[in-house]
Amino acid sequence: MEKAYKFRLYPTYAQEVLIRKTFGCVRYVYNYYLNKRRTEYLKNGAAFGYRQCSADLTRLKKEILWLREPDSIALQASLEHLQTAYDNYFKARERGDKGWGFPVFKKKSDNRRSYMTKNQNGTVEVLDKHIKLPKLGLVPCRVSKRLEGRILNVTVSQAPSGKYYVSVCCAAVKMTQCIKTGKAVGIDLGLSAIAVTSDGYDCPNHKHLSKSSKNLAREQRRLSRRTIGGSNYSKQRIKVAKVHERIAAERNDSIHKMTSELVKNNDMIVMEDLAVTNMMKNRKLSKAIADASWGEIKRQLEYKSAWHGRVFLQVGRFYPSSQLCICGYQNAEVKDLKIRFWVCTECGMEHDRDVNASRNILREGLRLLALKQVS
Repeated sequence: MEKAYKFRLYPTYAQEVLIRKTFGCVRYVYNYYLNKRRTEYLKNGAAFGYRQCSADLTRLKKEILWLREPDSIALQASLEHLQTAYDNYFKARERGDKGWGFPVFKKKSDNRRSYMTKNQNGTVEVLDKHIKLPKLGLVPCRVSKRLEGRILNVTVSQAPSGKYYVSVCCAAVKMTQCIKTGKAVGIDLGLSAIAVTSDGYDCPNHKHLSKSSKNLAREQRRLSRRTIGGSNYSKQRIKVAKVHERIAAERNDSIHKMTSELVKNNDMIVMEDLAVTNMMKNRKLSKAIADASWGEIKRQLEYKSAWHGRVFLQVGRFYPSSQLCICGYQNAEVKDLKIRFWVCTECGMEHDRDVNASRNILREGLRLLALKQVS
């Protein structure tokens, strides 16, 4: 099993210059061969694949001398990323999935930059306060965790705020299995409470974006008054990026704590397969849904359950979890989001909309699991 560790980098001036050169060279190679592949196909109808690009890169480096300065493995990795982008596009077409578009050129103005390099013959090594990287040598680094497993590759990135980070991917990591609790839980995601469990616990929605909205609006207002391209514009852009970075960090921290607690305390986790992309088209709720990060919650629950040997299931998005009573009666009026409590006309049971939905999701998950075990 693979695991990634992310650390903050503090490169020297010379190292920072080389990192930025590598960002530019990787972007150039990616765009050059994307254009070459498109041109070859349109002119001759022939595919110019990864092997041809890799062989042609040797020729290109002889013609363009500044391509020899950065790490050669990083340039090769950009070709692999281009091939992956092509593969994802054609696989999505076969599935009929419109989520993956055709590969596009990387912009020089993009404030998120990165490059990947592989650990070959010990070229990457993590020490107490430094990390050894190809061409860069020992780079000052805040190593906050002890690495486990063999280092496969590292990704050096720069955030819009200007900070540098390194992600270290390790293989053969043995995850500790959580103690069996014998519990199963259903989860209903929402906005007033970010998640409501079948045992009645509400995970609060901290609304990080709303809390920082005044500060963010103030900094964005100052940015709008700066001249684009000027030094003051660049300084203010970084201030806006830092506000966004803080919001994202707070949101990610709260979600990690919530999902880790759910995985730790339950052997089985069931949630609804929400169409978040479609729900984001609602102009009144899209901002709140984006701030809640339902997709990230699902992603974390899925991989953490796999890590610790838990069962993770999703019920169909059209399952009427909020409308069903335990007696089997379905109240179609509960489609209206304003109805938070309702009474069953058949058995007289009172229902909290979210708690009832989470309990129905759990029952449906147990039913699907039993069918899967029988088959």
